[in-house]
Amino acid sequence: MSARPQVELLGLEGLVKRYRVATGFLGTRKRWLTAVDGVSLSVRRGEVLGLVGESGCGKSTLARLALGLEAPSAGRVFFAGQEVSGLDRRGWRRLRRRMQIVFQDPMNSLNPRMTVGAILAEPFLIHGVVGRREVGERVARLLREVGLRPEHARRYPHQFSGGQRQRIGIARALALRPQLVVADEPVSALDVSVQAQVLNLLMELKESFRLTYLFVAHDLAVVRHISDRIAVMYLGRIVEVAPAAVFDRPPMHPYTAALLAAAPVPDPRRSLSVPPVGGEVASPLDPPPGCRFHPRCPEAEDICRLAAPPLKQIGPDHLCACHLR
Repeated sequence: MSARPQVELLGLEGLVKRYRVATGFLGTRKRWLTAVDGVSLSVRRGEVLGLVGESGCGKSTLARLALGLEAPSAGRVFFAGQEVSGLDRRGWRRLRRRMQIVFQDPMNSLNPRMTVGAILAEPFLIHGVVGRREVGERVARLLREVGLRPEHARRYPHQFSGGQRQRIGIARALALRPQLVVADEPVSALDVSVQAQVLNLLMELKESFRLTYLFVAHDLAVVRHISDRIAVMYLGRIVEVAPAAVFDRPPMHPYTAALLAAAPVPDPRRSLSVPPVGGEVASPLDPPPGCRFHPRCPEAEDICRLAAPPLKQIGPDHLCACHLR
């Protein structure tokens, strides 16, 4: 087994995920859809790595592969230096105490038939962390840690606002004091006025419990606000990874530049420095050859249509998959 860097908490190596899907008239034709295609990525201890890209690019699938919620078609997953992609169900259950997820839609991720107290008690009881007599005290502490009151434990999820429900989802993820939290679009289902409150809570909890985040989102403004490094994903592949501080100075990949140009800025006098990206995202059922972005790239050359560019280092802690950089 190859040694992994000590600073790395989560390592993804050549991950591929394919699904067999039904297409054609009445679904009689079966084809392979590649949602994640050869992704290698690392998340360092104590950092927030933002993962950004358009809807359908494979971000959430990659997050589920990292947590063992889905098995990769190829590639390996490492956690704290050890390969975990080959673990059986019992092995993943033990590891689950060290890595957790906050889902996008708190209403769908919380059982509507259970009280909040029962939802938050589940991790303690399943993993045998504390006895039943102590669970109530642990639940009350969790609720206080996310800005709710202990008496909220008697209510059901539908009795809370969207922001409060997401706080409950965060509390559930923190119950076992994990090292890694994957936040899968945690604020996209919330009102803009509530998003900042939840983001501030996540950052406060990160400092309090020394957490590491893989933060998945399609909103570039949110990702830039919360991340130490940012990885950009397009049609199943990582196209750029850069520190957030230099992410736009300037962006190297044409797709990253287009994302930044399209981000709304509250200045009516501002003009776009980069023209909007034309065309549509290709289907993962039939991805273009070479660079996946070349059909929409204003800088594409012949080599872009023929060969997929490797993710190579172009600066300090800065990686880019582009033939022209």
